[in-house]
Amino acid sequence: MIMPDVNDQNAPLKVLVALASYGTSNDEYLRRLIREYRSLPFEVDIVIVSNIEKRCAPGIECIVGLPNKNPWSLPFSHKKVFVDRADEFDLFVYSEDDILITEAHLRALIDVTQVLPQDEVAGFLRMEKDATGERSYPDIHACFHWDSKSVRQRGRYTVAHFTNEHAACYVLTRAQLAMAIKSNGFMVDPHAGKYDLLCTAATDPYTQCGLKKVIPISHIDDFTVHHLSNKYAGRVGVSASVLKEQIAALARFAETNEKPFELVHTETKLPGALYSKDYYEPANENVISAICKTTRSVLSIGCGWGGTESRLVEQGLRVAAVPLDRVISTGAAARGVEMMYGDIDEIATLTRGQKFDCVLCLNVLHLASKPEAVLRELRDCLSDDSAVIIQVPNMMSLRAIRSALGDISIIPWSGHASSGVHFSSLRRVESWCSKSGMKIVQTVGISAHPEDGVLGTIWAAIVDFVPSSLAMLFATSIVISARRLRDEHAQPARAAAPSRDETRGWRNAPLTTASTRRRST
Repeated sequence: MIMPDVNDQNAPLKVLVALASYGTSNDEYLRRLIREYRSLPFEVDIVIVSNIEKRCAPGIECIVGLPNKNPWSLPFSHKKVFVDRADEFDLFVYSEDDILITEAHLRALIDVTQVLPQDEVAGFLRMEKDATGERSYPDIHACFHWDSKSVRQRGRYTVAHFTNEHAACYVLTRAQLAMAIKSNGFMVDPHAGKYDLLCTAATDPYTQCGLKKVIPISHIDDFTVHHLSNKYAGRVGVSASVLKEQIAALARFAETNEKPFELVHTETKLPGALYSKDYYEPANENVISAICKTTRSVLSIGCGWGGTESRLVEQGLRVAAVPLDRVISTGAAARGVEMMYGDIDEIATLTRGQKFDCVLCLNVLHLASKPEAVLRELRDCLSDDSAVIIQVPNMMSLRAIRSALGDISIIPWSGHASSGVHFSSLRRVESWCSKSGMKIVQTVGISAHPEDGVLGTIWAAIVDFVPSSLAMLFATSIVISARRLRDEHAQPARAAAPSRDETRGWRNAPLTTASTRRRST
């Protein structure tokens, strides 16, 4: 479909807006959205889907009712509105009731759509402001990251895919909506998968309708929408300066022959992307305290934005890293971490025979297709007195078991090929180490924090009374120190269990690795 000329203020562009609004807490923002849409120089129809009757302004249609008894299913109500009126409008705008989409946003989106392939849809990132006016971007958190291999030039635009498709809104042209409907993935019952119910309703066009969301990074301000509630400002997401660094790194792929890479596929296929790698892990005090005081050089495998690595640099250590990708590593590189770029199968080539006093492999080994092979390569980076420090999620913790009882699909029984993750536990890591010619010398369990639900509260109350042999049940993450066997040919059939002294180091530290189903943010 050829869109009307949006540069013509008299263009007969017809826009259908569907706003999901549960309860009354966001009514102030809802009224602002209505004023904004009514000010557009287009023919705009506004439909509110809600659990209660809303009379925000004359002429606004309100459809009351939930698709099912779960309140979070409300956003799915907008789909029938779009399907029933698919031939009546040029643009279809869906958003939650606190996302401000302006005329400038719509004009920019229509302009870039003219140069995008049929299966690419321009989308938005959300922005928030704190009390001082500082901007932050809540969609950029946890395992979500820019796909550096997706950078493309489309006309005058440079576009890239961001792995968090959720922005609490989307805009489709009539032709794009028709494609989504025809795919049979649009008009479906409320469901959750990679995202929870709230998020899934706004991401189905991308995740199961054959369309791919891209963000025009060369015009990022035109594709940034204000999350008016500023609910996560200063708590979730990255600052404007970090986003600027990442976009600059992406732009280099379009301007130069710099080769993008991905160390390992970091996002699992489990519900909620459970056990995926967090690109924004804070400095890990449990890991830092496990590093020998005589250590002078450290190699980190799977460095994200470098919280732990940067802390070690500040302590005067030489830190080298094989990062997750060239984009996320820009911040750590600027803070003095030496980067070696390549995938996880190239570690031996990248390190060129160098020996390090300590090697870190934090929350990435369970994501590698062949963990034993990775450890064998890391073994060659160690001298006899060096250690590799491994961190993995404990999938045998009470928390993991309780979650599995509610949803058996979160257990990666099917193996790495279909789930993107290996089952990880102390015994499994022992096996990986044994097969790669290493022995475990210390194990530290990282328990749930009191703020992390019922189990965290229980653990805080009983931590001083629990035998070390039972502490693993409360450890949501495991930090393991291992050393290479001096005799390269001594490959024990089974790793010896750690002694009581070696397992005495259970710590009550904040949870840093467990993922949860992605919630609307």
